[in-house]
Amino acid sequence: MFTATAAFSGFSVDDTAAARTFYGDVLGMETTDNPMGFLELVLGSGARVLVYEKPGHVPAEYTVLNFPVLDIDDAVDDLRARGVETKIYPDSEFRSDERGIVRGAGHGPDIAWFRDPAGNILAVLQT
Repeated sequence: MFTATAAFSGFSVDDTAAARTFYGDVLGMETTDNPMGFLELVLGSGARVLVYEKPGHVPAEYTVLNFPVLDIDDAVDDLRARGVETKIYPDSEFRSDERGIVRGAGHGPDIAWFRDPAGNILAVLQT
């Protein structure tokens, strides 16, 4: 019988070692190898996200992982201090400040996108 109780999400990368370094060392997330031999990101909620190396990987053109934060300015400053570029879109696509923060101004959250080493899109958004 189908059940969704053990469902999990995943995305591909082109280099698992680079992903482990980025997510573990740069972002400070807990990473582990799962029984299938893939990399897993352990989220604060206890949920896990599968990260697998894929030949011919093409970066996702959408946000694969969101990080809610209390203060977008502090979060972006911290990411940039860690060497993470947070202005990945031109203003013609998403108007943002020099650090890449798009202000929701009542039409959505304040948000800034960034990429992992495989080019996948991630975001910090103020809650």
